[in-house]
Amino acid sequence: MKLISGLAFAAICLVAPLSSVQAQDLTGLDVTSDAFTKSELTRDQIEAAIRALPDGKILDLSGKSLNGIDLSKLDLRRVKLQSARINKANFKDADLEGVVLDQAWALNSDFSGANLKGASLFASQFGGGKFDGANFANALVAADFSNASIKNATFDGANLSADEKNQSMGLMRGAFKSATLDGSSFKGANMARVMMEFASLKGTDLSGANLRKGEFAATDFTGANVAGANFDGADLNSARIGNMKNAESAKNMDKAKNRDRANVN
Repeated sequence: MKLISGLAFAAICLVAPLSSVQAQDLTGLDVTSDAFTKSELTRDQIEAAIRALPDGKILDLSGKSLNGIDLSKLDLRRVKLQSARINKANFKDADLEGVVLDQAWALNSDFSGANLKGASLFASQFGGGKFDGANFANALVAADFSNASIKNATFDGANLSADEKNQSMGLMRGAFKSATLDGSSFKGANMARVMMEFASLKGTDLSGANLRKGEFAATDFTGANVAGANFDGADLNSARIGNMKNAESAKNMDKAKNRDRANVN
């Protein structure tokens, strides 16, 4: 689909996005400023703009400040949110299938029950957010979810891995340090080099997932289904692995790092 270029949406589309470096680094940024705490638009304005979209066009909200806005239950599939500042925003049960959220700031936002199938979340900040029941199936999830609640979410077929051939911005990958992922599904997901230190993966479905070189120090795998999961080079230092399900059919468990330091009780 093509971006809107008409005068009707000029005010919405002219704001330049944040740089990719800023999207991963808080240094030097004033996250208490209006740009990170207030909204330039209202829900009504965004709904009206979506309704007025011509066929084949999308509403480009790249770089906009939409902090604290309530967009819950809206169909946002024709909206682009690259580099948008959507901190403490409400996207609960919103439809964001295929939406570009690259380099977005969404600290402490609520995406519970949101549909993010096939969405692009590259170098984005979702720390402290709520994603319980969200659907990330087949999405690109190279974003920071530190301290987030992501219970009973779906990541089936998603790509959480690092693109080792294109790392001019550093090692961008799914980062879930101290996140709660209990009951979530990662069937067939690419989780190579994922960061999940101190995360809770209780009761998750990791069947067929690629965990190669993932960082799982002190991660709790209690009750996780690891049938066919690839642990080649995964760091299990102090991880709780004693009560994993189908561990006998996991791949390359003998090649995992620090397995001798894992908690098997």
